[in-house]
Amino acid sequence: MAGVQTAVALREQGFTGPVTLIGAEPHQPYDRPPLSKAVLLGNAEHSAFDVDFEALDITLRLGLDVTGLRAADHELDTPDGPVPYDVLVVATGAEPLALPGSEGVPGVHLLRTLDDAARLRPVLEQRHDVVVVGAGWIGAEFATAARAAGCAVTVVEAAGRPLAGVLPAEVAAPMAGWYAEGGAGLLTGARVARVEPGRVVLADGRALPADAVVVGIGARPATRWLAGSGIELGPDGSVTADASLRSSLPDVYAVGDCASFPSARYGERLLVHHWDNALQGPRTVAAALTAREGDGLPVYDPVPYFWSEQFGRFVQYAGHHAGADALVWRGDPAEPSWTVCWLRAGALVAVLAVGRPRDLAQGRKLIESGVELAPERVADPSVPLKSAAL
Repeated sequence: MAGVQTAVALREQGFTGPVTLIGAEPHQPYDRPPLSKAVLLGNAEHSAFDVDFEALDITLRLGLDVTGLRAADHELDTPDGPVPYDVLVVATGAEPLALPGSEGVPGVHLLRTLDDAARLRPVLEQRHDVVVVGAGWIGAEFATAARAAGCAVTVVEAAGRPLAGVLPAEVAAPMAGWYAEGGAGLLTGARVARVEPGRVVLADGRALPADAVVVGIGARPATRWLAGSGIELGPDGSVTADASLRSSLPDVYAVGDCASFPSARYGERLLVHHWDNALQGPRTVAAALTAREGDGLPVYDPVPYFWSEQFGRFVQYAGHHAGADALVWRGDPAEPSWTVCWLRAGALVAVLAVGRPRDLAQGRKLIESGVELAPERVADPSVPLKSAAL
């Protein structure tokens, strides 16, 4: 997504020089969100971007691994030989974390690529017993698809609740009930001791039947190929880009899941592993590369946004709640739709909307504006969120 959008944005913003898009996968560039939904269920054969690369004069080099970066020579190392560049945009995304000890065990799957989805589709078609390790966004979305296909599904989560690393306990707690409503088992506080063919053994000795195991325990920036290049990486493995998404190396930018950036809005460096970041960031990179001499460089400081479809619910989130000093509920979490708002010094900094897209849309604009809100009006779900501004 980030690579394709960078190439397209360069053309849209008037860049006329050669543009080459290199990808390790052999497939035409494709969108990832459908992989855990329509593609898995056989409702879409693929999710290729509707982009005419030939008309845009963008050269595709697919199925080509990039193994190293030699910044002094302005060259990339590949099995086909060196590839020179004037400007390089690193958009290598993230790679899913494997469950320790599960490598090579038959029936263990990750879900990140089109090939991963293709390998999982027969699992759903044959209505296997499935164990999902990890009750994060991907785990919930896959469990939803597997239940829709008629599989028996058990989700195993080491923490005490779903989305433990993402949302506060009181916000994530209502989501635990969604699993049972959807017919999926959820085991929290359950650690996997080992995976064997046909079963998952937990640390407490319980054994779960598993024709297939799907691992969704997180991802890390796909930057290991940059080792030895001299590029600055953060402790999380991300390329530490500046406010214009430039890396520490000359003529090298980074965008999407593999790059962190400083946010003046939130006062900290952010690493955002979501689709909207891979859509918005490339426009900043293209603007920086096409800026005329004397123009100021563009600044990338978005309101992060993502969505998730799970167990019949449409969940949306905008912002970043880590620095909030107040949490306000809009509606009852026992109901089908509700919203949570996070405030800092009276201003909205993040919003989570379940089945309330208008709250999300209005909340996103309020975050951008930074206006102070009246908490009692924020808490009233019958009052439009935009009307809570003081």
